[in-house]
Amino acid sequence: MNPQLPVKGHDEAGPATGSGDPIPRAALHFPGIRHQVVEATLGREKYAEILYHASYKSARYWCDKEAVAHGLSGIAVFEHYLHRLSRRGWGRFTVIEADAANGCADIRLDHSDFVVAQAEVCASRICYRFAGWFAGMMDWIGEDTGRPVKTLCCETQCGGDGHDHCIFAVRPRSGI
Repeated sequence: MNPQLPVKGHDEAGPATGSGDPIPRAALHFPGIRHQVVEATLGREKYAEILYHASYKSARYWCDKEAVAHGLSGIAVFEHYLHRLSRRGWGRFTVIEADAANGCADIRLDHSDFVVAQAEVCASRICYRFAGWFAGMMDWIGEDTGRPVKTLCCETQCGGDGHDHCIFAVRPRSGI
């Protein structure tokens, strides 16, 4: 089923549009606000753990399906995933560097939806919510290319701390 109003994201993470009209920011802020409420209810540590594992599993499932649907493999799946996240309005994700053979990657995130939803500089990193996706992707790629590796991902810099962008580091579990 296709939506009645086609929604188009922008490569530069500008506002998403439907029929050429900008989608109100309130609609784009909903995921960020939802995360803030759940985090406040469960506590940051518990919520981060739950979200990391769910995101990790989700990324692996997505990589399986998209690789088959688009005939992609290896690092091309990683790049495709980041492009899709960017087009969906989460921010603009770019690979700084990636070494799938060793399970390493650095990802830059500009215009994070979570930072925009926060609307102010805070004292903690808030984009950690993406980390499970990146570890899940890298582990999937390792298996897909016959070089299985188990990775972890952490946010090493956040726009919520006042930086102009976020950075995520994916490393083998023994390397973090």
